[in-house]
Amino acid sequence: MRTLNPEVHAVRRDAFVDVAQRLIQAQGYEDVSIAAILEELDASRGAFYHYFESKADLLEAVVQRMTDAATATLIPVIEDPDLDAVQKFEAFFAGIARFKADRTDLVLGLVRVWLSDENAIVRDKFRKNLLTDIAPLLARIVHQGQAEGVFTTHAADETARVLVALMLGANQEATDLFIARQAGRLTFHDVERTLGAYTQAFERVLGVRPGSLAIADRATLRQWYG
Repeated sequence: MRTLNPEVHAVRRDAFVDVAQRLIQAQGYEDVSIAAILEELDASRGAFYHYFESKADLLEAVVQRMTDAATATLIPVIEDPDLDAVQKFEAFFAGIARFKADRTDLVLGLVRVWLSDENAIVRDKFRKNLLTDIAPLLARIVHQGQAEGVFTTHAADETARVLVALMLGANQEATDLFIARQAGRLTFHDVERTLGAYTQAFERVLGVRPGSLAIADRATLRQWYG
């Protein structure tokens, strides 16, 4: 029986993810076929299915890579001793927005297909993974805010999980708004008002006074919603 070399396996799997990410960025997920990925790598269909069960499985790998990379950029914010809790909370969301802005083509390549029924399992895994990856980071900010007397919420770990749930809701809402805005079904003011409601919800969960948090600035919203 052949022994699988884990390092070789990982490198080869990463190669599929590399190509998929590049093609999605250039063409959009819907227009990327498994055949095109195989042609890029000069690989067999059997090789693809050795690493992935389906195209959706490959999509999950691309999204997880993005999540891991985004999370890594947030660690310096969490560990910055010169920032207070409110500054860290705002910088946390600014970092996510900047990460997406730097990868506009890739995000746009994924956005329309993200809500399709065939990717429901991918979305569910994404939600669970985000809770695992992000909630501990937010909990550290909440703990700091409690110590500073800024956040009046109790139970930092549980509050962090609620914040992640709000993040996921805001992310899906932002996707719906983007599609609706592209179709001309709503105004930029509609977008501001809807996403602003999520900022208010974050403030209530943390127990800070209304208007204390600046999460989505107008310039960032203009970049995505015109």
